[in-house]
Formats: sequence, structure tokens, C-alpha cells
Amino acid sequence: MDEFVVYILFSKRFNKTYVGFTSNLIERFKSHNYLSKTGFTIKFRPWEVIYVEFFGYKSEALLKEKYFKTGKGREKIKELINTK
Repeated sequence: MDEFVVYILFSKRFNKTYVGFTSNLIERFKSHNYLSKTGFTIKFRPWEVIYVEFFGYKSEALLKEKYFKTGKGREKIKELINTK
């Protein structure tokens, strides 16, 4: 069975967050921080992982990712950052 991860990245330098999901967190993190040449995340490097949650089903992970992109979800992210 595949495992899916919802993750939140935080750029302290730019005070930016990024929410995503993947089935390979290590490779995805490398992509955001080092490998990618294009996209949103390259402008705000370096990133640190501030949250991960594992799911057995892709549909569950997508729902959680979607939640973090809502107003309530963004408030939760702010709480995570402020408790670091």
C-alpha cells in the first residue's frame, strides 16, 4: 500500500508557507530546496518542514491539503509557526 504525506514548508527568511502532498517526502523536499529550476518555491528558499501527516489513501491526503488552503487551515498554520 502506498503512503501519502501532507506537508507544510516554511521560509523563515521570507515568512512564506507552502502546503503540498506527495508519496516521497524526502525527494519532494530536495526538489523544493535544491533541484527545481522553476516554480513558486524556488523564490523563497531555504524551506524547512514544519508539519507532516501521513495517510493511507490519496483522497484523504488531498482533503487535508485542501483544508490547509482554507481560511481555517491557514489559521492553523499560523498557530504552528507561532509555537515553533
